[in-house]
Amino acid sequence: MIHFMGEEWELLPAGGATGEAYIAQQGDQKIFIKRNSSPFLAVLSAEGIVPKLLWTKRLENGDVITAQRWVNSRELKSPEMKEDRVARLLSKIHRSKELLYMFKRMGNHSLLPTEFFKTLKDKALKCNLNNDLVHSSLNWLEKNVIEIDQMDHVVCHSDVNHNNWILSGDDSLYLIDWDGAIVADPALDLAPLLYLYVPRNEWDRWLSEYGLTLTQGLKNRMRWYMIAQCIDTLLWSKQKSESIDSEKWEVLLCNVLRDTELHS
Repeated sequence: MIHFMGEEWELLPAGGATGEAYIAQQGDQKIFIKRNSSPFLAVLSAEGIVPKLLWTKRLENGDVITAQRWVNSRELKSPEMKEDRVARLLSKIHRSKELLYMFKRMGNHSLLPTEFFKTLKDKALKCNLNNDLVHSSLNWLEKNVIEIDQMDHVVCHSDVNHNNWILSGDDSLYLIDWDGAIVADPALDLAPLLYLYVPRNEWDRWLSEYGLTLTQGLKNRMRWYMIAQCIDTLLWSKQKSESIDSEKWEVLLCNVLRDTELHS
């Protein structure tokens, strides 16, 4: 990477799970460099969802290097996730026809809930996880999957954790790290954002800012996807031997299961 940029540039790791991101600095100039970033970064940049894309170059080995404008920023704090500007940006993302067109043009298909469930069930079998709560939750998902059919799928970020929302020095909000984006029911993003960050008595207000009414059908879909994502997190931790607060996720899973909107 250093040879590609030139010896006059200093490259420093920018963190992240993939280890493919760098901060490149030359004097006062600073840019964000990433190897094999999201292929629809140009659309995200054009719509102001991520910091501005400066250039893209393909290396001889086939890797694609992208450079984005460096912004002095900070991650959103958990209490800030319930703010209206988060709802408005997520709404903009979910309603982007350009983003959806680009994603589908690349041959990606929609993630159906039945497909999501099958993947979870296969993961659970491979993990051999001896957890009665996970197994009973999987049974619940299978029983209720027919209740959450949704025809209008959008491009979902699929990891709307507060660490992926950054606020720049000029008060611009961005959602970064698009490597796991998929086409799916918007409830896939809405569920963890609302359940993890927004008090239940503020769901109506937040969703109104997003552009939706909190109907029973939406409640059902968000509940189903939240249960699925709790299970997925617990299985991921088992597969990767990663340390997470399993007790927190199990408590959340129990609380979501106790809701009564869907069949018990």
